Order: sequence, then C-alpha cells, then structure tokens
Amino acid sequence: MATLADIAKLAGVSISTVSRVLNKDETLSVTEDTRHRILTIADEIGYTKYKTINNSKKEKYQVAIIQWVSEEHELDDIYYYNIRLGIEKRAYELDYEMLHFFNDIPSSLGEEVVGVLCIGKFSREQIAKLERLKKTLVFVDSDTLNQGHPCVTTDFENSVQSALCYLKEQGCNNIGLLIGQEKTTDATEIISDPRLRSYRNYCMEKGIYDPLFILTGDFTVQSGYELLDSKIKSGATLPDAYFAASDSLAIGALRALQENGIKVPDDIQIISFNDTTLAKQVYPPLSSVTVYTCLLYTSPSPRDRG
Repeated sequence: MATLADIAKLAGVSISTVSRVLNKDETLSVTEDTRHRILTIADEIGYTKYKTINNSKKEKYQVAIIQWVSEEHELDDIYYYNIRLGIEKRAYELDYEMLHFFNDIPSSLGEEVVGVLCIGKFSREQIAKLERLKKTLVFVDSDTLNQGHPCVTTDFENSVQSALCYLKEQGCNNIGLLIGQEKTTDATEIISDPRLRSYRNYCMEKGIYDPLFILTGDFTVQSGYELLDSKIKSGATLPDAYFAASDSLAIGALRALQENGIKVPDDIQIISFNDTTLAKQVYPPLSSVTVYTCLLYTSPSPRDRG
C-alpha cells in the first residue's frame, strides 16, 4: 500500500509538504511544478486517500509534541508552557490534530503522524531514541543543527546584551546574574546556558565582571527567592542590578528584596527574560526581554514597564 513517505521520497520533498499539498492547504508556499509532481506521483503509485478530502469529512493528519518536562514541572517555568500553546494554536489553524507526550518518548508513531516537535533540552541518547521514530524532527529551544536536525532557538547573544546595555544606560555599574542550571531529563547531560556565556563576555568587555555576583539555582520562583534571600542575609554587597534568566527567578528575587526592605527599582533594579504573563502580575511590574513563544518566533527586545 502506498504511503505519504513513498510520495515524499519520489517527489524529493518532506512528508509534511506532501500532506499539505494533498490536503489543499492554501497557506503552503510551493511552486505549481512541485504541487503537480506530488499529485502525479500520488496517482501513479495508487495513493487515493487524498481524493476524498473534499467530501463531507476531511482526513486529518497529526503532529506529535514531545515536551521534555512533565505536565506538573511545565508550570514551574511557564516559558515551555507558552511554547506548547503557540504550537497548538498554529497546528489548529493548519487543521492538524495534536498528540502530546510529557517527559516521555514513544516507541512508535502511526503513519498519520507527519512530524514531531521536540520542546526543550534532549540528550544525545534521547535524540537517538527520537530518530528511531523515523519521523521528521524539529527541536524548539535546543540547538540541534550539529546533529542534523532543524531547530528554533533564541538569539541569546543579542537579547542578553540588549538587557545589560539597558541596565548600564540606567546608571547600573555593577550587574549581577540570576540563572538556573539544567540537566536533560535522563540526567546524563548538564545543559550549557548561552545566557551565562553572553553575560560573562559582556561584563568582561566592560570591565565589570565579578563572579560573586552570579547566583545559580534552578528556574523556579522558589529558587529565585532562596538565592537572593540568602545573599542578603549573608551581608554581602549587592550589585546595582540583577539580570534574571527567567521571569520565575526574577519574581522570587523580587519577593526576597521586598521582604528585606530593599526597594525595586529605587535601591536595586531587576530585568528578567521571557516576558511571560507572570511578569505582569507582580508589583512593581517586571521589565523583561520579550521572547515571542506564542508565534514560535524569537525577536527579543527589552520592554520597560516600571
């Protein structure tokens, strides 16, 4: 029996492109020659499913989302939650059905699944397991180009420098960093965070680097609180500002500062990263670097709200 994969191989295109052509997806940008080639090959090898598309019930194709964290942990830092919602919104617009897997890699997927979107950080061993699914893989928030897979990532270099330049313009001569350390969910690899590298490079270039101003925990509100509360209670000198690598860290840090009578932004400034809805729910509202997760498009820019 002919399959989408057979058509894709003969036409020299992806399975997703074949699916969208056969479904007459008007948003797909392909040449008429490519469209004609796909339809001709489908007829020649006896693939007839698409001929019923304009009948009363349109055949649905599926996209699998593999979220690297559990549903519970997804809410600890809603950055990944927002990414998933953005994918689901776009899939709905394209009339794809969604399959969801949280912190779990399935052993197989059906033919109707035309691709897999992998959200988060995956180890080499996990990527090898994903490759055994024999589906098109696209990774979100993980640089997998060296492993031969397309990916969508944030331009951390420019976004971090933009935030730090903003703080310098506000008169902050010493800038600290609140950051989390992540491991892949199989605990085999520690994730190198490019925000730490970008922060270090910028501060060294400006002659303001001090490793004592770097506080490392995990990407949760509680961790942000504990890191800064401990720093304050130790009697150590605080920097003029902190750049927090996530809104969750910044919110926890803001609470610690307020409980210890330190005013933001009068006594110390904070700028965070991701600009999730959480950043709007605290007082004072956080200045945050926007990451357009809902569109799967990253164009960071600092937004000062107070």
